[in-house]
Amino acid sequence: MSNTPPAADANGIIRYGVSGGTGQGGQNMPFARAVQADGWLYVSGQVPMENGEVVEGGVVTQSHVAIRNLLAILQEAGYGPENVIRCGVWLDDPRDFAAFNKVFREYFGDHPPARACVESRLVIDAKVEVECVAYKKPGA
Repeated sequence: MSNTPPAADANGIIRYGVSGGTGQGGQNMPFARAVQADGWLYVSGQVPMENGEVVEGGVVTQSHVAIRNLLAILQEAGYGPENVIRCGVWLDDPRDFAAFNKVFREYFGDHPPARACVESRLVIDAKVEVECVAYKKPGA
C-alpha cells in the first residue's frame, strides 16, 4: 500500500488497489480493493488472506485476519471503524455465527454498523468474508 492516495478520476471517483490485489496462488484479482465517491467508501470483500494464501485456523483466527484486512483498506483511504455504516458477512458454516460475533464486537463494539450475515460457500479454505460501506463527510 502506498502512502500517496490514488488520484480521483473526472467524476471524482477514487479507486484503491486497481493494479489488482493478490488472490490465492498469486492470482491478480480483477477489481479494486475499494472505491470512494462523495464521502462514500465501498470496500470489496476481504477473506482471511496473507501473502496470497488463506491463513490456516478456525473461524476466530480467520475472522481477525479478514477484519484486519478490511480495516487496513479503510485506513489507507483515511477512514476508521467509526465510519463504517454497513457490513456484509459471509460464513462458510452457520454454526460459526456466535464465534464470529465475538470477534466482530472487538472491532466494531463502540460503533456497530448495520450488518447482514449469510451462509455461503467461500473460496478454498476460507471460513469468512467481510465487506463494508463507510461514509465520511467530504472535507472532514
